[in-house]
Amino acid sequence: MPMISVGVGDIAVSDDGRGEIVTHALGSCLGITIWDPVAKVGGLLHAMLPNSAVDKNKAEKNPFMFVDTGVPQLFKKAYALGADKKRIELKVAGGASLRSSNSQDDLFKIGKRNAMVLKKLLWKNGVLISSEDIGGEVSRTMKLDLSTGKVTLTILGKEREL
Repeated sequence: MPMISVGVGDIAVSDDGRGEIVTHALGSCLGITIWDPVAKVGGLLHAMLPNSAVDKNKAEKNPFMFVDTGVPQLFKKAYALGADKKRIELKVAGGASLRSSNSQDDLFKIGKRNAMVLKKLLWKNGVLISSEDIGGEVSRTMKLDLSTGKVTLTILGKEREL
């Protein structure tokens, strides 16, 4: 079964119907999956930062790095393969506050800001989140099965469906 790996600031969208798309190390980053059960189109975005305004040049070169520019690209790529907005199931994981032993606080609150920007963007576009696992203080691995749309998370070595 083919495995497509998505790195930080990367995306994969497929209508193959076989295999999985996976991303690792979702700390403050967000993993966002999209699935159309009729068209059998699925995709996964690993967005690192909330807002592209912090670096327009980087956003132009890699829109997938940012929530505000990556999410629209995820939808556009899925639509290009036959997905329909009315049928889409969207699942989200990540947005954690991973504090190092040297840090007093999560100063920039990137995880929380990523989630807020995503929810605002989805709300403005009339899209609901089907399921989410956001926040906390642990890293996650997220996997989308391209034959069923099932999303699984691995957290601290334990796997569960999202």
